[in-house]
Amino acid sequence: MKKYNFKHLILIITVFVFGCDKSTETPPNIVFILTDDLAYADLSSYGSKFIKTPNLDKMAQDGVKLTSYYAAQAVCSASRAAILTGCYPNRLGISGAFGPKSKRGINPDELLLSEMLKNNNYKTGIFGKWHLGDAEKFMPTNHGFDEFYGILFSNDMWPFHPEFPNAFPEDLLLYRNTEPIETLIDQSDLTKNITDESIRFIEENKDNQFFLYIAHPQPHVPLFASKEFDGSTGEGLFADVITEIDFSVGRVINALEKHNLSENTIVVFTSDNGPWLSYGDHAGSSGIFREGKGTAWEGGQRVPCIIKYPNQIKAGTIIDEPVMGIDWMPTFSNLTGSELSENKIDGKNIWPLITQKEKNSPHDELYFYYRQNELHAVRSGDWKLYFPRSYRSLNGKPGGTNGIPVKYEMNKVTSNELYDLKNDPSEQRDVYKQNIEIAKKLEKIGERARNELGDKLTNTIGKGVREIGMID
Repeated sequence: MKKYNFKHLILIITVFVFGCDKSTETPPNIVFILTDDLAYADLSSYGSKFIKTPNLDKMAQDGVKLTSYYAAQAVCSASRAAILTGCYPNRLGISGAFGPKSKRGINPDELLLSEMLKNNNYKTGIFGKWHLGDAEKFMPTNHGFDEFYGILFSNDMWPFHPEFPNAFPEDLLLYRNTEPIETLIDQSDLTKNITDESIRFIEENKDNQFFLYIAHPQPHVPLFASKEFDGSTGEGLFADVITEIDFSVGRVINALEKHNLSENTIVVFTSDNGPWLSYGDHAGSSGIFREGKGTAWEGGQRVPCIIKYPNQIKAGTIIDEPVMGIDWMPTFSNLTGSELSENKIDGKNIWPLITQKEKNSPHDELYFYYRQNELHAVRSGDWKLYFPRSYRSLNGKPGGTNGIPVKYEMNKVTSNELYDLKNDPSEQRDVYKQNIEIAKKLEKIGERARNELGDKLTNTIGKGVREIGMID
């Protein structure tokens, strides 16, 4: 007699009670599109006045637009680790961005989204930027991906960076699976080539369940656009780059439609953090939100997120409830019937919110860490409390031009500050003294975060932090 675990039993009961629709017959494909340093106001559907993104606007019209979605940290490697593990990255010992030849990376003992789905007979592919370690043990194909085409770290970590020539020890190599196939002196065709590879993957796996992770290195500096898009907007290179990314999204969606896959494919589009503001005209805009990449202010971590899934998402939905990059792992586990990691995770299943079966976020609280495990802020409901720390800012100065940044200044916060995001989303008015009871509640949340995940600012060691991956 066949044995079923509790999860399988629930699935059988659900099918019996609610009927055997397409979503329960066939688990959905997942296409997850992640951009690098794309800011909240860089899409026309999120308020850009000079960048036109018709394909992403159409995707938002056909699906759901999240307006309080947060990257888990305002920096590359940490943000990506959260998406793929369902954990705050500092739980994994990860903060900041790994450089070339780093001895650190994602721990092989962590179950990644790719491994979870591969264990459930999904075909898995990553095309673009990895940035969770470049040693052999950290390579994507050792972490559940059947295919990899792309780069192992940020596209500026190479000797030809326009600001820091010869500052990094390695050429930027383009990989296929575990082997370098090209030195990328010119990245102009990278967005186009990543899209080509992604469409090939869709075509080759149209009869399989698949997880496609498209991690564009753009619009992280240095900026590159193909000849078809370079100069095409008349609004500068940054606008050209975003326009090409939008075109890429349209190509991917068209490929799904061509093979009759769009109805049962979840497509997610988002960013790993906010804009690198010191680059000025080569950086995006966080709109009304304060600061950018490298800070826990709203502009650093609140980013666009659009989800399309015709089977279950009502077209034109807009949701302002707070969710975070840690939520994808448990959400996709629930949707696909895949087994979660035995390791503790922090994310929540947000699908009832996305489909509007529930109206409130499953999170009572969210934590905002930065640097080497520093707790900078917590959010609960509409309230966000910041702790004493330093943070970088241009303090009203314009950013750089033509790919050369200006220097940040460092500001210090000397006491706790409280902001009402509902009435002051730009975080201009500290209302701590007017809301002591609310502040005290959030301070207790901060203590819980420190006890579990640590906090270098208060010399607290978290009891729930696991080992980072290291080269032996």
